[in-house]
Amino acid sequence: MVLERTERRDVARIALAHDYLTQRGGAERVTSVLCEAFPGRPLFTSVFEPSQTFSSFEHVDVHTTWLQHVRAFRHDPRRAVALLAPAFSSLHVNADVVVASSSGWAHGIGTDAKVLVYCHAPARWLYQAARYQGDVPGRFSTAAKLAGSALRRPLTAWDQKAARRADRYVVNSSAIARQVKSVYGIEAQVVAPPPALEPIGASTAVRGIEEGFVLTVSRLLPYKNVGTVLDLARRRPSQQFVVVGQGPLAGALARDAPRNVVLLGTVSESELRWLYANAVALLAPSYEDFGLTPLEAAGFATPTVALRAGGYLDTIIEGETGTFFDTLDVTAVDDALAQLLRSPPSVEALTTQARRFSRATFIDRLHALVDELL
Repeated sequence: MVLERTERRDVARIALAHDYLTQRGGAERVTSVLCEAFPGRPLFTSVFEPSQTFSSFEHVDVHTTWLQHVRAFRHDPRRAVALLAPAFSSLHVNADVVVASSSGWAHGIGTDAKVLVYCHAPARWLYQAARYQGDVPGRFSTAAKLAGSALRRPLTAWDQKAARRADRYVVNSSAIARQVKSVYGIEAQVVAPPPALEPIGASTAVRGIEEGFVLTVSRLLPYKNVGTVLDLARRRPSQQFVVVGQGPLAGALARDAPRNVVLLGTVSESELRWLYANAVALLAPSYEDFGLTPLEAAGFATPTVALRAGGYLDTIIEGETGTFFDTLDVTAVDDALAQLLRSPPSVEALTTQARRFSRATFIDRLHALVDELL
């Protein structure tokens, strides 16, 4: 029976979809694993900028929409917020099954195929607009406000229709399952993604950084709360803090950062391995849909101090692989970090937790879901 399913899957027309390939985020890492799970299958997306995302996509058969012809959209697809929905709807994907990695766009892809949606989060710019846009100057704020006002009603109608059209709706965490139930009325199945960055591989030291620092890996967006890292750094001037990630807040954070904070921007995977392995702790102050970075850190035996919210509740075992703080008040964050440093988790507990979310398990569950649709 297993062989029959595998053979059927091998000959089936399976296509993949993702919102846009223009950044190095958790959703893009999951999409890369989808490409590994279904090798040789085409990947449809709105825009693709190879220099801004993971190199693994250079070996994938990527198909883009007409938005690809506008350079500004390739560098920041949020500028195309009014156009992404019609761009995905205008696609005509001939397949038996489409696996759509979606945070609000790809689940609306034009196709007559059966659709398996892997939802990272319902569209934040529609359902969590205040947290999504925050206080970000320039085009990003304008686009987010536009989505939250004039375009809100038609985009919400499109999004609701796209979600309910799916044959199977799968989410990355229990927190997102609750959101999907609230927003769409859909009972979604939780299939946790694996930590995409594994300890096995090249490791390259980052010049100017000495081991024992506190690490944060995050896109620099308002709801990621990276400003909390800066507040804690001022409170602990003898401790070095390292932030990895890019985003609209990069300039403002750089201007405000104290001397013991290093903003590295984008790093290579080999450098990120070294950073995870040599950090004393991962500091995760954001509202995350899935707690991916604590799993990656755990694979390197590095514990996490995190906000007690969202997807972190699925991936951190309190007292065994990390500690939580309940508010973003700097005193609460400082107390949680102090507790972790006093009683760090064991290497065994950390690496065992990372193994529970293996790549093989994730791929097997995706194969089973696609087999059901076939």
